[in-house]
Amino acid sequence: MTELVKSITSPSKFISGRHLLSKMNDYIKNYGDHAYIICDEFILDRATKEAGSSIESAGGKVKFEKFNYECTKEEIEHHRELARTSGCNIIVGIGGGKTLDTAKATAYYEKLPVVIFPTIASTDAPCTALAVIYKKDGSFDEYLFLPKNPDIVLADIEILAAAPSRFFAAGIGDALATYFEARACYQSNGDNLALMKPSATGLGLARLCYDTLLDNAVNAKKAVDHKVVTKAVENTIDATIYLSGVGAESGGLAAAHAIHNGMTAVHSLHKAQHGEKVTFGLLVQLVLENAPKEELETVIKLIKDVQLPLTLEDLGVNKFVEAEWRQVAELSCAANDTMINMPFPVSPDDVYNAIVAANAIAESYKD
Repeated sequence: MTELVKSITSPSKFISGRHLLSKMNDYIKNYGDHAYIICDEFILDRATKEAGSSIESAGGKVKFEKFNYECTKEEIEHHRELARTSGCNIIVGIGGGKTLDTAKATAYYEKLPVVIFPTIASTDAPCTALAVIYKKDGSFDEYLFLPKNPDIVLADIEILAAAPSRFFAAGIGDALATYFEARACYQSNGDNLALMKPSATGLGLARLCYDTLLDNAVNAKKAVDHKVVTKAVENTIDATIYLSGVGAESGGLAAAHAIHNGMTAVHSLHKAQHGEKVTFGLLVQLVLENAPKEELETVIKLIKDVQLPLTLEDLGVNKFVEAEWRQVAELSCAANDTMINMPFPVSPDDVYNAIVAANAIAESYKD
């Protein structure tokens, strides 16, 4: 793309509130009356009763299909076939980030509108025109860049706050990297997730995401630990789902997510959440940048205060194997990944050294 073309992209509508699942038809009726819904297993019965009843009572049709745990090319093709067979005219995704990415990809290939209903605030996936595709073994495959963002994102505050608080913390970790990656991309005039250039507005939204987390995330996590909704929870959800999504997409990604993608090849980390791995990737990015001590300590304090994993051991790495982490470093510098958006050249050796140093620094801050 020409370096003069900049972009700000976002979902057509971002709606947050309570009881949105039982009013599903109110929000989708202008886009379609025959819904194919890809849904996480744990909420399938509730969604069938509430969202299904909402659509059918208004005279519409609906078919629910369970998501099978991984956003792979095969899973996307599976849902494409079922969606075509159903005769639907709108796709809805209800669940976590991989479920939502599968819904977005299915809608894209079938040329249908898509409505996104996150059930956990663990990533910024709901708002982006992007699907992260994985291989069957859970390792990163590729990014699928989509021509448009979701038509609607529905954020039900009560459902999001009721999810296990580990997921909520993971969303904070994912969002925490937004500003630092956008800053790096802006400095390098790299490409954002719309494959255009980051604008000052995109960087500003990313900064607002960071500031909102600093002001609200700790108190929000404490509230979610007790399954209650407060203003801090609402503000944090705005940051982790909307501001992080729009800030990352318009501002761009850099080292933190590239390192996350490399970390998907480490078997012992497969149970770690996306946002937990991104958090460690952020620490590595800050080491690569030789960030000021005050900035690094502010980030580490927030990580600790919301009870995110801080070290590789916290993430599940019982034994550090150099060859394994050399591979992570190599993968993070792949030509098609976002390490290229750093404002200086970064080699696999640089990444490996920064991983070791970031882990040592993190260890020194443990209680």
